[in-house]
Amino acid sequence: MDRINTAFLFDLDGTLIDSVYQHVLAWQEALDHEGIELSVWRIHRKIGMSGGLFANMLLRETGLAISPELLERLRRRHAEAFRGLSGRVRPLPGAQELLSHLTAAGIPWAIATSGRIETARSGLEALGVDPDRVPVVTRDQVKYAKPDPDLFLAAAERLGVPIETAIVVGDSVWDILAARRARALSIGLLSGGYGQDELERAGAFRVYEDPASLLEHLDEVGGRR
Repeated sequence: MDRINTAFLFDLDGTLIDSVYQHVLAWQEALDHEGIELSVWRIHRKIGMSGGLFANMLLRETGLAISPELLERLRRRHAEAFRGLSGRVRPLPGAQELLSHLTAAGIPWAIATSGRIETARSGLEALGVDPDRVPVVTRDQVKYAKPDPDLFLAAAERLGVPIETAIVVGDSVWDILAARRARALSIGLLSGGYGQDELERAGAFRVYEDPASLLEHLDEVGGRR
């Protein structure tokens, strides 16, 4: 029987780059500009979900009706505020080494992020990832974002691998839920602020601290040729 080779599908923010809290502050600035009060911790819990779900969350937690026009203004203001903070974004420990190791070992990998290319570009540059050479799927390229499975399904298709042979690596419950809906295994990282129990309850079969820890234990999750 032929051995099934593993492919890795990575989230970006909080998984490969240390950018979750910059996104939180950018969303806070966007909401403040529209006169919408929302605690920072509540914003953090929604990082990584689709814009439509984010709007529904605002409706539930603030009582405001979120029109498409308001949502678009929030998105644009968030992107503008994030650009002002993006100079502080750095790769997480071990992220570049992990990607280099996978490449050298001939193990396929791709990036699938709920962010649009306008906010993802600076993080990709910090990682040294060229979207023209590495499969990168952003929110602009799919109909629905996480927790829908579209991003990871598209990333697996770009790699030319069955989604069932892929492992999704993410830092939020939205990543893990999207992986389950895509029929892929998932690994959780603590580097985005979610706890181990939350990630495991969502469906992660392994949880590590950050990319460096995943690299150290890569053989445990089938990361070999």
